[in-house]
Amino acid sequence: MKQRRYMFDLIAASYLADAALLQIYVFAETIPQIVVPAYIGCGFAIVVASIALSEVGFHDRFKDHYLVLPTTLLNLALVMGFSLWAPQVAFLFICSLFIIFSFVPLRATARQSVICWTAMTGMLMVLFISTDTPLAMPHGSLLERLATMLVLVLTVGRCMYIGMYSSALRESLYKRGLQLREAYQRIEEFAELDELTGSYNRRCIMRMLDDEIARADRSAAPLSLALIDLDWFKRINDSFGHPTGDEVLRTFAITIFANIRSFDRFGRYGGEEFLLLLPNTSRDEAHKMLDRLREIVEELDWTAFSPGMRVTLSAGVTAMAPNETAEAVLARADRALYAAKEDGRNKIATT
Repeated sequence: MKQRRYMFDLIAASYLADAALLQIYVFAETIPQIVVPAYIGCGFAIVVASIALSEVGFHDRFKDHYLVLPTTLLNLALVMGFSLWAPQVAFLFICSLFIIFSFVPLRATARQSVICWTAMTGMLMVLFISTDTPLAMPHGSLLERLATMLVLVLTVGRCMYIGMYSSALRESLYKRGLQLREAYQRIEEFAELDELTGSYNRRCIMRMLDDEIARADRSAAPLSLALIDLDWFKRINDSFGHPTGDEVLRTFAITIFANIRSFDRFGRYGGEEFLLLLPNTSRDEAHKMLDRLREIVEELDWTAFSPGMRVTLSAGVTAMAPNETAEAVLARADRALYAAKEDGRNKIATT
């Protein structure tokens, strides 16, 4: 709506400029005075009607929100009518075609452009071939030459302005495109990340597991993984409340992120369970890494959340066997995790 209003304002200003030039021709006694109010009246009737229809939402009923085709045809009819009525200044009206067809490409489809061009061709055939009315470019007196020069100057100026407006629209569309791409990337990130902890969500970490298994099979490189569970997390929620439990999960995830390698992958497997993928890592190396993470988590000052709070983790560590499926290796890691819990928790079990 705002862009349409601006477009209509430009058209109205163009009619005013033409009316001012026609008035100079009136002073030069090239045309009668009646031509000026008639022209400005017809032009403003088109603009006012377009604005009124736009404001009541009529334009929005159509795929073409600017009604390019009917608006252009009306303006072409106006140019033709006044060229036949006042052929002494037909040069001014014909120059208006350049302005009209500077507007058309801003919003017209290829089909609409062809129709408008065909209509213009037909109009010019009527003016130049079907009638013998001489179409003049006034230059007899100094005032007429001044007016004709101003017609050319203002026509080129308006075309340049429309070109700059078109360039600004393209720049705006380009920036919108960048913003949309950034928004899409953000949506993809949110789709991959767990909202609470910022770690990868289950769907994403499982896809990464499949990718790492395929890579390990191709390169014959070791791949280890660990299922990690926060000990007695239900008690934390029951004793300190769910908001505190959420903060514990966030702090735990941040701690793990800060202490793993850049190529390791860490995601929320479900609830208080997390999956850590360790590419290029043997089972023994993975056990040492998880034991280090266990000590780091245990030594954090959890009393900052609530006096007396203590948080530990248990983990089941395993390594991929050749041609093993994701389900099989996760089942082994889950059995190891169960063993760590049965062993008193705050333990790392390897299988």
